[in-house]
Amino acid sequence: MKKVLMYDVKQFKNIKELVENSGREFAERTAFVIKHQEGKKKEYENITYEKFSREVNSLGTALINMGYKDKKIAIIGKNRYEWVLAYCAIIGGVGTAVPLDKGLPDEEIEMSIKKSKSEVIFCEESYLETIKNIMVNGETALKKIICMDAIDRIDNIREIVQKGEELIEEGERSFIDEEIDLDAVASIVFTSGTTALSKAVMLSQRNIISNINDMNRVERMYETDTNIAFLPFHHTFGSTGILLFISKGVRNVFCDGLRHVQENLKEYKVSVFVCVPLLIEAIYKKIEAGIEKKGKTRAVKIGLGISNILLKFGIDIRRKLFKDILSELGGELRFIVSGASPLDKNVAKGLNDFGILTIQGYGLTETSPVLSAESINVLRYGSVGYPFPSVEIEIFEPNEQGIGEIIAKGPNVMLGYYEDEVATNEVLIDGWYHTGDLGYKDKDGILFITGRKKNVIVLKNGKNVYPEEIEVLVNNLPYVAESMVYGEEKDDDLMVSVKIVYNKDYVKEKYSDLSEDEFRNIVWQDIKEINTKLPKYKYMKKLILTDEPMVKTTTQKVKRNIELEKIKKEN
Repeated sequence: MKKVLMYDVKQFKNIKELVENSGREFAERTAFVIKHQEGKKKEYENITYEKFSREVNSLGTALINMGYKDKKIAIIGKNRYEWVLAYCAIIGGVGTAVPLDKGLPDEEIEMSIKKSKSEVIFCEESYLETIKNIMVNGETALKKIICMDAIDRIDNIREIVQKGEELIEEGERSFIDEEIDLDAVASIVFTSGTTALSKAVMLSQRNIISNINDMNRVERMYETDTNIAFLPFHHTFGSTGILLFISKGVRNVFCDGLRHVQENLKEYKVSVFVCVPLLIEAIYKKIEAGIEKKGKTRAVKIGLGISNILLKFGIDIRRKLFKDILSELGGELRFIVSGASPLDKNVAKGLNDFGILTIQGYGLTETSPVLSAESINVLRYGSVGYPFPSVEIEIFEPNEQGIGEIIAKGPNVMLGYYEDEVATNEVLIDGWYHTGDLGYKDKDGILFITGRKKNVIVLKNGKNVYPEEIEVLVNNLPYVAESMVYGEEKDDDLMVSVKIVYNKDYVKEKYSDLSEDEFRNIVWQDIKEINTKLPKYKYMKKLILTDEPMVKTTTQKVKRNIELEKIKKEN
Protein backbone atom coordinates (compact mmCIF):
# COMPACT_ATOMS: atom_id res chain seq x y z
CA MET A 1 0.00 0.00 0.00
CA LYS A 2 1.21 3.47 -0.88
CA LYS A 3 2.35 5.62 2.05
CA VAL A 4 0.09 8.61 2.63
CA LEU A 5 1.41 11.94 3.90
CA MET A 6 -0.48 13.14 6.96
CA TYR A 7 -0.09 16.64 8.41
CA ASP A 8 0.86 17.10 12.05
CA VAL A 9 -1.83 19.53 13.17
CA LYS A 10 -3.75 20.39 16.33
CA GLN A 11 -6.44 17.86 17.21
CA PHE A 12 -9.57 19.11 18.97
CA LYS A 13 -11.45 17.32 21.76
CA ASN A 14 -14.85 18.82 20.97
CA ILE A 15 -16.65 21.62 19.12
CA LYS A 16 -16.56 23.98 22.12
CA GLU A 17 -12.77 23.74 22.28
CA LEU A 18 -12.54 24.26 18.51
CA VAL A 19 -14.55 27.49 18.63
CA GLU A 20 -12.73 28.80 21.71
CA ASN A 21 -9.33 28.01 20.18
CA SER A 22 -10.17 29.93 16.99
CA GLY A 23 -11.46 32.84 19.08
CA ARG A 24 -8.03 33.07 20.74
CA GLU A 25 -5.63 32.04 17.98
CA PHE A 26 -7.30 34.01 15.17
CA ALA A 27 -8.93 36.66 17.36
CA GLU A 28 -8.61 39.66 15.02
CA ARG A 29 -8.97 37.75 11.77
CA THR A 30 -12.26 37.86 9.88
CA ALA A 31 -14.37 34.77 10.50
CA PHE A 32 -17.44 35.80 8.47
CA VAL A 33 -18.27 38.51 5.96
CA ILE A 34 -21.89 39.66 5.93
CA LYS A 35 -23.01 41.63 2.90
CA HIS A 36 -25.71 44.27 3.35
CA GLN A 37 -27.14 45.35 0.03
CA GLU A 38 -29.77 47.91 -0.93
CA GLY A 39 -30.12 48.23 -4.68
CA LYS A 40 -26.62 48.59 -6.08
CA LYS A 41 -25.17 49.81 -2.80
CA LYS A 42 -23.17 47.19 -0.93
CA GLU A 43 -21.68 47.29 2.54
CA TYR A 44 -19.62 44.53 4.12
CA GLU A 45 -19.64 43.69 7.82
CA ASN A 46 -16.67 41.70 9.10
CA ILE A 47 -17.21 39.41 12.09
CA THR A 48 -13.91 38.59 13.79
CA TYR A 49 -13.15 35.22 15.34
CA GLU A 50 -13.02 36.85 18.77
CA LYS A 51 -16.54 38.25 18.29
CA PHE A 52 -17.86 34.97 16.87
CA SER A 53 -16.51 32.96 19.83
CA ARG A 54 -17.87 35.53 22.28
CA GLU A 55 -21.33 35.50 20.65
CA VAL A 56 -21.44 31.68 20.70
CA ASN A 57 -20.81 31.83 24.46
CA SER A 58 -23.42 34.55 24.89
CA LEU A 59 -26.09 32.76 22.89
CA GLY A 60 -25.41 29.45 24.64
CA THR A 61 -25.55 31.13 28.03
CA ALA A 62 -28.88 32.80 27.25
CA LEU A 63 -30.44 29.60 25.89
CA ILE A 64 -29.55 27.70 29.06
CA ASN A 65 -30.88 30.57 31.16
CA MET A 66 -34.15 30.41 29.17
CA GLY A 67 -34.56 26.76 30.17
CA TYR A 68 -33.49 25.08 26.95
CA LYS A 69 -30.68 22.93 28.34
CA ASP A 70 -30.76 19.43 26.83
CA LYS A 71 -33.61 20.37 24.48
CA LYS A 72 -33.82 19.60 20.77
CA ILE A 73 -33.54 22.84 18.84
CA ALA A 74 -34.28 23.06 15.12
CA ILE A 75 -32.69 25.50 12.65
CA ILE A 76 -34.12 26.41 9.24
CA GLY A 77 -32.95 29.03 6.77
CA LYS A 78 -30.39 29.83 4.13
CA ASN A 79 -26.65 29.76 4.82
CA ARG A 80 -25.87 32.80 6.95
CA TYR A 81 -23.89 33.88 10.01
CA GLU A 82 -26.83 33.46 12.38
CA TRP A 83 -27.28 29.84 11.27
CA VAL A 84 -23.69 29.00 12.22
CA LEU A 85 -23.97 30.98 15.46
CA ALA A 86 -27.08 29.05 16.51
CA TYR A 87 -25.62 25.68 15.50
CA CYS A 88 -22.36 26.17 17.38
CA ALA A 89 -24.15 27.37 20.52
CA ILE A 90 -26.60 24.47 20.51
CA ILE A 91 -24.07 21.68 20.02
CA GLY A 92 -21.46 23.52 22.10
CA GLY A 93 -23.21 22.82 25.38
CA VAL A 94 -26.94 23.57 25.18
CA GLY A 95 -28.64 20.57 23.59
CA THR A 96 -29.25 18.82 20.28
CA ALA A 97 -29.29 20.70 16.97
CA VAL A 98 -31.84 19.66 14.33
CA PRO A 99 -30.94 21.23 10.96
CA LEU A 100 -33.91 21.31 8.57
CA ASP A 101 -33.96 21.52 4.78
CA LYS A 102 -35.22 24.99 3.83
CA GLY A 103 -36.63 23.57 0.58
CA LEU A 104 -39.17 21.29 2.23
CA PRO A 105 -42.93 21.79 1.82
CA ASP A 106 -44.68 23.04 4.95
CA GLU A 107 -46.13 19.60 5.73
CA GLU A 108 -42.68 18.03 5.75
CA ILE A 109 -41.21 20.79 7.90
CA GLU A 110 -43.94 20.04 10.43
CA MET A 111 -43.26 16.29 10.18
CA SER A 112 -39.53 16.86 10.76
CA ILE A 113 -40.18 19.00 13.84
CA LYS A 114 -42.62 16.42 15.15
CA LYS A 115 -40.36 13.45 14.46
CA SER A 116 -37.34 15.09 16.11
CA LYS A 117 -39.41 16.36 19.08
CA SER A 118 -37.89 19.82 18.69
CA GLU A 119 -39.13 22.33 21.27
CA VAL A 120 -37.38 25.44 19.94
CA ILE A 121 -36.65 26.63 16.41
CA PHE A 122 -34.34 29.27 14.92
CA CYS A 123 -35.81 30.48 11.64
CA GLU A 124 -35.66 33.29 9.12
CA GLU A 125 -38.43 35.84 8.76
CA SER A 126 -39.70 34.08 5.62
CA TYR A 127 -40.57 30.96 7.66
CA LEU A 128 -42.42 32.72 10.48
CA GLU A 129 -45.91 32.15 9.09
CA THR A 130 -45.20 28.46 8.44
CA ILE A 131 -43.76 27.92 11.92
CA LYS A 132 -46.59 29.83 13.62
CA ASN A 133 -49.13 27.66 11.79
CA ILE A 134 -47.29 24.53 12.92
CA MET A 135 -47.47 25.71 16.52
CA VAL A 136 -51.19 26.46 16.16
CA ASN A 137 -51.78 22.95 14.78
CA GLY A 138 -50.49 21.59 18.07
CA GLU A 139 -49.11 18.39 16.55
CA THR A 140 -45.51 19.06 17.61
CA ALA A 141 -43.62 19.79 20.84
CA LEU A 142 -42.61 23.21 19.49
CA LYS A 143 -42.91 25.96 22.10
CA LYS A 144 -40.54 28.74 21.06
CA ILE A 145 -39.57 30.62 17.90
CA ILE A 146 -36.33 32.59 17.70
CA CYS A 147 -36.03 34.66 14.54
CA MET A 148 -32.71 35.20 12.80
CA ASP A 149 -33.99 38.62 11.70
CA ALA A 150 -35.13 41.54 13.86
CA ILE A 151 -38.94 41.37 13.83
CA ASP A 152 -41.41 43.10 16.15
CA ARG A 153 -43.02 40.96 18.86
CA ILE A 154 -40.80 37.94 18.07
CA ASP A 155 -37.65 37.11 20.03
CA ASN A 156 -34.65 37.45 17.75
CA ILE A 157 -31.16 36.06 17.96
CA ARG A 158 -29.46 39.47 18.40
CA GLU A 159 -31.55 40.28 21.48
CA ILE A 160 -30.82 36.87 22.98
CA VAL A 161 -27.07 37.25 22.33
CA GLN A 162 -27.22 40.62 24.12
CA LYS A 163 -29.05 39.01 27.04
CA GLY A 164 -26.34 36.34 27.21
CA GLU A 165 -23.58 38.96 27.25
CA GLU A 166 -25.23 40.66 30.21
CA LEU A 167 -25.55 37.35 32.06
CA ILE A 168 -21.86 36.57 31.52
CA GLU A 169 -20.92 40.04 32.79
CA GLU A 170 -22.92 39.22 35.92
CA GLY A 171 -20.85 36.06 36.40
CA GLU A 172 -23.04 33.42 34.75
CA ARG A 173 -20.79 30.58 33.46
CA SER A 174 -23.23 27.67 32.96
CA PHE A 175 -22.47 27.42 29.24
CA ILE A 176 -18.80 28.36 29.34
CA ASP A 177 -18.01 25.76 32.01
CA GLU A 178 -20.30 23.06 30.62
CA GLU A 179 -18.54 19.70 30.33
CA ILE A 180 -19.12 18.12 26.94
CA ASP A 181 -20.37 14.54 26.75
CA LEU A 182 -18.70 13.36 23.56
CA ASP A 183 -21.15 10.50 23.10
CA ALA A 184 -24.40 12.39 23.69
CA VAL A 185 -26.56 13.24 20.65
CA ALA A 186 -25.23 16.57 19.36
CA SER A 187 -27.23 16.71 16.13
CA ILE A 188 -30.14 14.94 14.47
CA VAL A 189 -29.85 15.14 10.70
CA PHE A 190 -32.45 13.87 8.26
CA THR A 191 -31.00 11.80 5.45
CA SER A 192 -33.15 13.38 2.75
CA GLY A 193 -36.30 15.39 2.17
CA THR A 194 -38.35 14.19 5.08
CA THR A 195 -41.41 12.03 4.88
CA ALA A 196 -42.54 9.20 7.14
CA LEU A 197 -39.88 6.97 5.55
CA SER A 198 -36.88 9.25 6.08
CA LYS A 199 -34.25 8.43 8.67
CA ALA A 200 -33.08 10.79 11.38
CA VAL A 201 -29.34 10.29 11.93
CA MET A 202 -27.97 10.85 15.44
CA LEU A 203 -24.47 12.30 15.45
CA SER A 204 -22.35 12.90 18.53
CA GLN A 205 -19.58 15.42 19.11
CA ARG A 206 -17.14 12.53 18.93
CA ASN A 207 -18.49 11.69 15.46
CA ILE A 208 -18.23 15.25 14.16
CA ILE A 209 -14.93 16.29 15.76
CA SER A 210 -13.16 13.11 14.64
CA ASN A 211 -14.12 13.91 11.05
CA ILE A 212 -12.85 17.48 11.36
CA ASN A 213 -9.57 16.26 12.88
CA ASP A 214 -9.16 13.77 10.03
CA MET A 215 -9.83 16.43 7.40
CA ASN A 216 -7.18 18.66 8.93
CA ARG A 217 -4.64 15.82 8.81
CA VAL A 218 -5.36 15.10 5.14
CA GLU A 219 -6.15 18.45 3.48
CA ARG A 220 -4.34 21.79 3.69
CA MET A 221 -6.31 24.84 4.79
CA TYR A 222 -4.74 28.18 5.73
CA GLU A 223 -5.90 31.16 7.77
CA THR A 224 -5.26 33.25 4.64
CA ASP A 225 -7.89 31.24 2.73
CA THR A 226 -11.36 32.48 1.85
CA ASN A 227 -14.10 29.86 1.75
CA ILE A 228 -17.48 30.41 0.11
CA ALA A 229 -20.15 28.58 2.12
CA PHE A 230 -22.09 27.14 -0.79
CA LEU A 231 -23.27 23.72 0.40
CA PRO A 232 -26.45 24.00 2.52
CA PHE A 233 -25.70 23.81 6.23
CA HIS A 234 -28.58 21.37 6.80
CA HIS A 235 -26.43 18.82 4.94
CA THR A 236 -23.72 17.25 7.09
CA PHE A 237 -21.15 18.02 4.39
CA GLY A 238 -22.08 21.71 4.79
CA SER A 239 -22.25 21.87 8.60
CA THR A 240 -19.11 19.80 9.26
CA GLY A 241 -17.35 21.71 6.49
CA ILE A 242 -17.95 25.12 8.04
CA LEU A 243 -16.61 23.85 11.38
CA LEU A 244 -13.50 22.66 9.57
CA PHE A 245 -12.89 26.13 8.14
CA ILE A 246 -13.54 27.75 11.52
CA SER A 247 -10.91 25.46 13.04
CA LYS A 248 -8.28 26.85 10.64
CA GLY A 249 -9.16 30.54 10.96
CA VAL A 250 -10.43 30.76 7.38
CA ARG A 251 -12.43 33.79 6.17
CA ASN A 252 -15.96 32.62 5.31
CA VAL A 253 -18.32 34.33 2.87
CA PHE A 254 -21.81 33.53 1.63
CA CYS A 255 -23.09 32.86 -1.87
CA ASP A 256 -25.81 35.12 -3.28
CA GLY A 257 -27.33 32.21 -5.21
CA LEU A 258 -26.48 29.72 -7.92
CA ARG A 259 -26.55 32.34 -10.68
CA HIS A 260 -24.08 34.51 -8.79
CA VAL A 261 -21.41 31.93 -7.97
CA GLN A 262 -18.81 33.09 -10.49
CA GLU A 263 -19.49 36.72 -9.57
CA ASN A 264 -19.04 35.90 -5.86
CA LEU A 265 -15.79 34.03 -6.52
CA LYS A 266 -14.42 37.27 -8.01
CA GLU A 267 -16.08 39.57 -5.47
CA TYR A 268 -14.57 37.87 -2.43
CA LYS A 269 -11.38 36.48 -4.00
CA VAL A 270 -12.41 32.97 -2.95
CA SER A 271 -9.59 30.44 -2.61
CA VAL A 272 -11.48 27.35 -1.34
CA PHE A 273 -14.72 26.05 -2.80
CA VAL A 274 -16.62 22.97 -1.58
CA CYS A 275 -19.48 22.10 -3.92
CA VAL A 276 -21.22 19.53 -6.10
CA PRO A 277 -20.10 18.16 -9.50
CA LEU A 278 -22.86 19.89 -11.47
CA LEU A 279 -21.51 23.33 -10.57
CA ILE A 280 -17.85 22.38 -10.98
CA GLU A 281 -18.55 20.99 -14.44
CA ALA A 282 -20.52 24.13 -15.38
CA ILE A 283 -17.60 26.33 -14.31
CA TYR A 284 -15.18 24.24 -16.35
CA LYS A 285 -17.42 24.40 -19.42
CA LYS A 286 -17.47 28.20 -19.11
CA ILE A 287 -13.68 28.23 -18.98
CA GLU A 288 -13.47 26.06 -22.10
CA ALA A 289 -16.03 28.19 -23.93
CA GLY A 290 -14.10 31.35 -23.04
CA ILE A 291 -10.83 29.87 -24.32
CA GLU A 292 -12.47 28.91 -27.60
CA LYS A 293 -14.23 32.26 -27.99
CA LYS A 294 -10.91 34.10 -27.61
CA GLY A 295 -9.26 31.79 -30.13
CA LYS A 296 -6.74 30.54 -27.58
CA THR A 297 -7.44 26.80 -27.78
CA ARG A 298 -4.14 25.97 -29.49
CA ALA A 299 -2.11 28.29 -27.24
CA VAL A 300 -3.63 26.73 -24.11
CA LYS A 301 -2.95 23.24 -25.43
CA ILE A 302 0.71 24.12 -26.00
CA GLY A 303 0.88 25.71 -22.56
CA LEU A 304 -0.52 22.58 -20.93
CA GLY A 305 2.07 20.47 -22.70
CA ILE A 306 4.92 22.66 -21.48
CA SER A 307 3.48 22.83 -17.96
CA ASN A 308 3.11 19.06 -17.67
CA ILE A 309 6.71 18.50 -18.79
CA LEU A 310 8.01 21.01 -16.22
CA LEU A 311 5.94 19.40 -13.47
CA LYS A 312 7.88 16.18 -14.00
CA PHE A 313 10.98 18.13 -12.94
CA GLY A 314 9.24 19.70 -9.95
CA ILE A 315 8.72 23.06 -11.65
CA ASP A 316 5.17 24.39 -11.29
CA ILE A 317 4.30 27.41 -13.44
CA ARG A 318 0.61 26.60 -13.87
CA ARG A 319 -0.85 29.56 -12.00
CA LYS A 320 1.44 32.00 -13.81
CA LEU A 321 0.95 30.38 -17.19
CA PHE A 322 -2.85 30.29 -16.91
CA LYS A 323 -3.26 33.54 -14.96
CA ASP A 324 -5.85 34.93 -17.40
CA ILE A 325 -7.99 31.79 -17.05
CA LEU A 326 -7.78 31.84 -13.26
CA SER A 327 -8.71 35.53 -13.19
CA GLU A 328 -12.16 34.59 -14.52
CA LEU A 329 -12.66 32.80 -11.18
CA GLY A 330 -11.30 35.64 -9.08
CA GLY A 331 -7.63 34.80 -9.46
CA GLU A 332 -7.25 33.22 -6.01
CA LEU A 333 -9.14 29.93 -6.35
CA ARG A 334 -6.66 27.21 -5.45
CA PHE A 335 -8.70 24.33 -4.02
CA ILE A 336 -12.00 22.71 -5.07
CA VAL A 337 -13.59 19.84 -3.14
CA SER A 338 -16.27 17.80 -4.88
CA GLY A 339 -18.73 15.52 -3.14
CA ALA A 340 -22.24 14.02 -3.23
CA SER A 341 -21.95 12.38 -6.67
CA PRO A 342 -19.22 11.43 -9.17
CA LEU A 343 -17.18 14.20 -10.76
CA ASP A 344 -16.24 13.92 -14.44
CA LYS A 345 -12.60 12.74 -14.54
CA ASN A 346 -11.77 15.07 -17.44
CA VAL A 347 -13.06 18.08 -15.55
CA ALA A 348 -11.03 17.18 -12.44
CA LYS A 349 -7.88 16.74 -14.53
CA GLY A 350 -8.56 19.90 -16.52
CA LEU A 351 -8.87 22.09 -13.43
CA ASN A 352 -5.79 20.52 -11.86
CA ASP A 353 -3.87 21.18 -15.08
CA PHE A 354 -4.73 24.87 -14.72
CA GLY A 355 -3.36 24.90 -11.17
CA ILE A 356 -6.57 24.50 -9.17
CA LEU A 357 -6.27 21.48 -6.91
CA THR A 358 -9.54 19.60 -7.48
CA ILE A 359 -10.28 16.55 -5.38
CA GLN A 360 -13.16 14.18 -4.81
CA GLY A 361 -14.39 12.76 -1.51
CA TYR A 362 -16.88 10.14 -0.39
CA GLY A 363 -19.14 10.01 2.61
CA LEU A 364 -22.65 9.81 3.99
CA THR A 365 -24.75 11.61 6.57
CA GLU A 366 -24.30 8.55 8.78
CA THR A 367 -20.52 9.01 8.79
CA SER A 368 -20.41 12.71 9.74
CA PRO A 369 -19.90 12.68 6.67
CA VAL A 370 -16.50 11.92 5.06
CA LEU A 371 -15.04 8.42 4.82
CA SER A 372 -12.33 8.97 2.23
CA ALA A 373 -10.90 11.65 -0.03
CA GLU A 374 -8.20 12.51 -2.49
CA SER A 375 -5.63 15.13 -1.50
CA ILE A 376 -2.70 17.00 -2.98
CA ASN A 377 -0.65 13.93 -2.05
CA VAL A 378 -3.08 11.43 -3.57
CA LEU A 379 -4.72 12.26 -6.88
CA ARG A 380 -6.19 9.39 -8.83
CA TYR A 381 -8.92 10.57 -11.16
CA GLY A 382 -12.15 8.64 -10.81
CA SER A 383 -11.31 7.52 -7.27
CA VAL A 384 -12.45 8.87 -3.91
CA GLY A 385 -8.97 8.61 -2.44
CA TYR A 386 -7.79 6.94 0.75
CA PRO A 387 -9.85 6.18 3.83
CA PHE A 388 -9.44 8.90 6.45
CA PRO A 389 -6.81 8.27 9.17
CA SER A 390 -9.27 7.15 11.87
CA VAL A 391 -11.51 5.24 9.45
CA GLU A 392 -11.34 1.60 8.43
CA ILE A 393 -12.95 0.65 5.13
CA GLU A 394 -13.45 -2.88 3.89
CA ILE A 395 -15.13 -4.39 0.86
CA PHE A 396 -17.81 -6.74 2.12
CA GLU A 397 -18.33 -9.99 0.19
CA PRO A 398 -16.42 -8.91 -2.94
CA ASN A 399 -17.10 -10.61 -6.26
CA GLU A 400 -14.47 -11.91 -8.66
CA GLN A 401 -13.66 -8.33 -9.73
CA GLY A 402 -13.11 -7.34 -6.11
CA ILE A 403 -16.32 -5.30 -6.06
CA GLY A 404 -18.54 -5.51 -3.01
CA GLU A 405 -20.41 -3.42 -0.49
CA ILE A 406 -18.38 -0.66 1.14
CA ILE A 407 -18.44 -0.99 4.93
CA ALA A 408 -16.79 1.35 7.40
CA LYS A 409 -15.77 1.55 11.02
CA GLY A 410 -14.52 4.56 12.94
CA PRO A 411 -15.30 7.27 15.50
CA ASN A 412 -17.20 9.22 12.84
CA VAL A 413 -19.87 6.51 12.39
CA MET A 414 -23.26 7.62 13.73
CA LEU A 415 -24.83 6.61 17.02
CA GLY A 416 -27.81 5.27 15.10
CA TYR A 417 -31.17 6.35 13.70
CA TYR A 418 -33.34 8.30 16.12
CA GLU A 419 -36.01 6.07 17.69
CA ASP A 420 -35.50 3.42 15.00
CA GLU A 421 -33.61 0.47 16.42
CA VAL A 422 -34.64 -1.85 13.60
CA ALA A 423 -33.21 0.41 10.88
CA THR A 424 -30.08 0.99 12.97
CA ASN A 425 -29.44 -2.74 13.38
CA GLU A 426 -29.82 -3.25 9.63
CA VAL A 427 -26.79 -1.07 8.87
CA LEU A 428 -24.66 -1.20 12.03
CA ILE A 429 -23.43 -4.78 12.27
CA ASP A 430 -20.60 -5.82 14.61
CA GLY A 431 -19.37 -2.22 14.70
CA TRP A 432 -19.31 -1.87 10.92
CA TYR A 433 -21.54 0.56 9.05
CA HIS A 434 -22.89 -1.00 5.85
CA THR A 435 -23.15 1.83 3.34
CA GLY A 436 -25.15 0.05 0.64
CA ASP A 437 -22.67 1.42 -1.92
CA LEU A 438 -20.56 -0.82 -4.12
CA GLY A 439 -16.88 -0.34 -4.73
CA TYR A 440 -13.36 -1.73 -4.68
CA LYS A 441 -9.84 -0.83 -3.60
CA ASP A 442 -6.93 -0.80 -6.00
CA LYS A 443 -3.49 -2.23 -5.20
CA ASP A 444 -2.55 0.96 -3.34
CA GLY A 445 -5.64 0.88 -1.15
CA ILE A 446 -7.36 3.73 -2.98
CA LEU A 447 -11.14 3.48 -3.01
CA PHE A 448 -13.30 3.48 -6.14
CA ILE A 449 -17.11 3.50 -6.15
CA THR A 450 -18.79 1.48 -8.88
CA GLY A 451 -22.42 1.81 -7.87
CA ARG A 452 -24.61 4.03 -5.76
CA LYS A 453 -26.84 2.95 -2.94
CA LYS A 454 -29.22 0.19 -3.86
CA ASN A 455 -32.13 2.43 -4.69
CA VAL A 456 -31.15 6.05 -4.21
CA ILE A 457 -31.27 8.39 -7.20
CA VAL A 458 -28.30 10.77 -6.98
CA LEU A 459 -28.78 13.86 -9.13
CA LYS A 460 -25.89 15.82 -10.59
CA ASN A 461 -26.61 18.73 -8.27
CA GLY A 462 -25.91 16.45 -5.30
CA LYS A 463 -29.52 15.98 -4.25
CA ASN A 464 -30.59 12.50 -3.19
CA VAL A 465 -34.02 11.16 -4.11
CA TYR A 466 -35.21 8.12 -2.20
CA PRO A 467 -37.71 6.20 -4.36
CA GLU A 468 -39.58 4.60 -1.47
CA GLU A 469 -40.67 8.01 -0.20
CA ILE A 470 -42.44 8.82 -3.44
CA GLU A 471 -43.72 5.30 -4.05
CA VAL A 472 -45.75 5.48 -0.85
CA LEU A 473 -47.60 8.49 -2.27
CA VAL A 474 -48.05 6.94 -5.71
CA ASN A 475 -49.30 3.67 -4.27
CA ASN A 476 -52.05 5.57 -2.48
CA LEU A 477 -53.74 6.23 -5.81
CA PRO A 478 -56.72 3.87 -5.98
CA TYR A 479 -55.90 2.30 -9.35
CA VAL A 480 -52.21 1.62 -8.60
CA ALA A 481 -51.27 -2.00 -7.97
CA GLU A 482 -47.55 -1.26 -7.61
CA SER A 483 -45.03 1.34 -8.62
CA MET A 484 -41.31 1.90 -9.01
CA VAL A 485 -39.63 5.29 -8.96
CA TYR A 486 -36.24 5.39 -10.71
CA GLY A 487 -33.76 7.71 -12.38
CA GLU A 488 -33.61 7.73 -16.14
CA GLU A 489 -30.52 9.12 -17.83
CA LYS A 490 -31.11 12.39 -19.64
CA ASP A 491 -28.59 15.04 -20.71
CA ASP A 492 -25.81 13.74 -18.44
CA ASP A 493 -28.12 13.72 -15.42
CA LEU A 494 -30.93 11.61 -14.03
CA MET A 495 -34.62 12.39 -14.48
CA VAL A 496 -36.95 11.17 -11.73
CA SER A 497 -39.39 8.79 -13.42
CA VAL A 498 -42.12 6.40 -12.33
CA LYS A 499 -43.40 3.09 -13.60
CA ILE A 500 -46.97 2.32 -12.55
CA VAL A 501 -48.71 -1.04 -12.79
CA TYR A 502 -52.42 -0.37 -12.61
CA ASN A 503 -55.14 -2.67 -11.28
CA LYS A 504 -56.91 -3.93 -14.40
CA ASP A 505 -60.13 -4.80 -12.60
CA TYR A 506 -60.38 -1.41 -10.94
CA VAL A 507 -59.70 0.45 -14.16
CA LYS A 508 -62.15 -1.68 -16.10
CA GLU A 509 -64.86 -0.90 -13.56
CA LYS A 510 -64.18 2.82 -13.06
CA TYR A 511 -62.79 3.97 -16.39
CA SER A 512 -64.36 1.63 -18.95
CA ASP A 513 -65.65 4.54 -21.06
CA LEU A 514 -62.21 6.18 -21.40
CA SER A 515 -59.62 5.63 -24.09
CA GLU A 516 -56.07 4.63 -23.19
CA ASP A 517 -54.86 8.20 -23.75
CA GLU A 518 -57.65 9.65 -21.61
CA PHE A 519 -56.84 7.30 -18.72
CA ARG A 520 -53.16 8.09 -19.05
CA ASN A 521 -53.98 11.79 -18.81
CA ILE A 522 -55.86 11.20 -15.54
CA VAL A 523 -52.87 9.33 -14.13
CA TRP A 524 -50.50 12.08 -15.25
CA GLN A 525 -52.64 14.74 -13.58
CA ASP A 526 -52.52 12.72 -10.33
CA ILE A 527 -48.74 12.49 -10.61
CA LYS A 528 -48.54 16.25 -11.05
CA GLU A 529 -50.67 16.68 -7.93
CA ILE A 530 -48.26 14.45 -5.97
CA ASN A 531 -45.37 16.53 -7.31
CA THR A 532 -46.82 19.65 -5.68
CA LYS A 533 -46.28 17.98 -2.29
CA LEU A 534 -42.59 17.34 -2.98
CA PRO A 535 -39.47 19.50 -3.28
CA LYS A 536 -38.96 20.41 -6.96
CA TYR A 537 -35.90 18.22 -7.37
CA LYS A 538 -38.09 15.18 -6.60
CA TYR A 539 -40.69 15.93 -9.27
CA MET A 540 -41.56 12.92 -11.43
CA LYS A 541 -41.14 13.92 -15.06
CA LYS A 542 -41.72 10.68 -16.92
CA LEU A 543 -44.47 8.06 -16.62
CA ILE A 544 -44.58 4.46 -17.77
CA LEU A 545 -48.06 2.96 -17.47
CA THR A 546 -48.71 -0.76 -17.77
CA ASP A 547 -50.88 -3.60 -16.50
CA GLU A 548 -47.99 -6.11 -16.55
CA PRO A 549 -46.84 -6.99 -13.00
CA MET A 550 -43.22 -6.29 -12.15
CA VAL A 551 -40.68 -9.00 -11.42
CA LYS A 552 -40.50 -9.55 -7.67
CA THR A 553 -38.67 -11.56 -5.05
CA THR A 554 -40.35 -14.23 -2.92
CA THR A 555 -40.94 -11.53 -0.31
CA GLN A 556 -42.73 -9.44 -2.96
CA LYS A 557 -40.02 -6.82 -3.32
CA VAL A 558 -39.58 -5.48 -6.85
CA LYS A 559 -36.33 -6.59 -8.49
CA ARG A 560 -35.30 -3.11 -9.53
CA ASN A 561 -32.27 -4.08 -11.57
CA ILE A 562 -34.33 -6.40 -13.76
CA GLU A 563 -37.07 -3.81 -14.17
CA LEU A 564 -34.54 -1.12 -15.10
CA GLU A 565 -33.02 -3.38 -17.73
CA LYS A 566 -36.49 -3.98 -19.16
CA ILE A 567 -37.14 -0.24 -19.30
CA LYS A 568 -33.82 0.39 -21.10
CA LYS A 569 -34.64 -2.23 -23.73
CA GLU A 570 -38.11 -0.83 -24.29
CA ASN A 571 -36.93 2.78 -24.68
